[in-house]
Amino acid sequence: MTRAQPIIVWFRDDLRLSDHPALHEAAASGAPVVGLYVRDEESRALMPPALRRLGGATRWWLAQSLRALGKSLTMAGGSLVLRTGPAASVIATLAREIGARAVFWNDIAQAPHQAVAREVEAALASDSIDSQIFRGDLLVEPKALRNKDNRALRVFTPFWRRVQGLGDPPRPLPAPKRLTSIGGIASDALDDWGLEPTRPDWAGGLRETWTPGEAAAQARLKRFLDEGISGYADDRDRPDRDGTSRLSPHLRFGEISPRQVFHAARFAAAEDSRLAGDIDKFLSELGWREFCRHLLFDVPDMADRNLQELFDAFRWRRSALALEAWQRGLTGYPIVDAGMRELWHSGVMHNRVRMVAASFLVKHLLIDWRTGEQWFWDTLVDADAGSNPANWQWVAGCGADAAPYFRVFNPVLQGEKFDPDGGYVRRWVPELAQLSNELIHQPWTATPIELASAGIELGKTYPPPIVDHKQGRERALAAYAKIRRKD
Repeated sequence: MTRAQPIIVWFRDDLRLSDHPALHEAAASGAPVVGLYVRDEESRALMPPALRRLGGATRWWLAQSLRALGKSLTMAGGSLVLRTGPAASVIATLAREIGARAVFWNDIAQAPHQAVAREVEAALASDSIDSQIFRGDLLVEPKALRNKDNRALRVFTPFWRRVQGLGDPPRPLPAPKRLTSIGGIASDALDDWGLEPTRPDWAGGLRETWTPGEAAAQARLKRFLDEGISGYADDRDRPDRDGTSRLSPHLRFGEISPRQVFHAARFAAAEDSRLAGDIDKFLSELGWREFCRHLLFDVPDMADRNLQELFDAFRWRRSALALEAWQRGLTGYPIVDAGMRELWHSGVMHNRVRMVAASFLVKHLLIDWRTGEQWFWDTLVDADAGSNPANWQWVAGCGADAAPYFRVFNPVLQGEKFDPDGGYVRRWVPELAQLSNELIHQPWTATPIELASAGIELGKTYPPPIVDHKQGRERALAAYAKIRRKD
């Protein structure tokens, strides 16, 4: 009896078993299934534009997620093979080794990913091996949602209205109940890839904060919809509260799909009509991810160039000292410093604080938004090729759906409004913990006696502001007005 020819399922940013169209179809065929993940550092450098190399925090996450995926596949009767090299060469070679009849994978609607996929298709076709590509990365494919000029919609509200008008996305697919596989396939050892830091090992805070993997993603979604969604519309802006879903890194690596999140949220709203407003707000945040991905489909170099060309004339400042103070959480503005320290420890920053910290770098310090975007790319566990640059451009005022250029967040007022009791600042800037609620967001206004009683020496235990808010705001507005006049 001859063995059935296996099907290779090429995993990329979809490290899950459930709602995985390529895996679902391969399993349904009855053929043995071989899961494959390719660490391709060569093809990505040749793509125009290049597929971005992972930052330090996402490399750590990838290692944990691949371990979780490998265990899940093994429990289902399958296996995960790890290989290194150009994807087209690696996949075609493995297909020949095991006599595969086909390779299945899910599409990623990003130009460099699709360029690599075309190379894989061509390499397989030259060996008469079938390839099949499935959809599952987005709620709506970019080509299905265009304006009259055949471009992505550039304003979020009409974009999200159009998405909703198309009706609910397809229901998620179940995970295969049982897979069959074949043994004896050579695989790289994950530890040999060097994805996790060792000297120094700076990932202690990441391990303390996160549990990557599909099971953890599903548990987090369930817990959020059961316990955290009530009040979300307001609590999501409060960094001192546990008011967000914290699903973003799981979505980034495809440990959970947007369709799964969408339908689970809709089910929760149907079960309790009182949650409708909070659910709608939550889904609009999923819509913003979608919006950014659609922008990226049209503008694959969005991390490098301004979406509004008039900003090409903007004269950014260069200050290594100011940049380092921002990166280390030593700007003298507690809400900004708390956010930057949270980021370094946990690989994530509360969304409201991200806006404040980004605005401070771009507008108070007049440092190029690309510099901040690159820092976030390296330190965020949820660093997403669409959302990260789109959000930075939104803050800078040069994005598609840009905030008004004259919006300069006041870090004191933002802290007082969204961290009114100082709980967030006290957690991440403990040297200020003894200050009163009235002073904790502006410690430089405290009297010498108040500072001494709180154990603070400005300039020694905590810095004074590196720029005065009023002066920084006026300087930013003058710089922005200059390019507006040129336009």
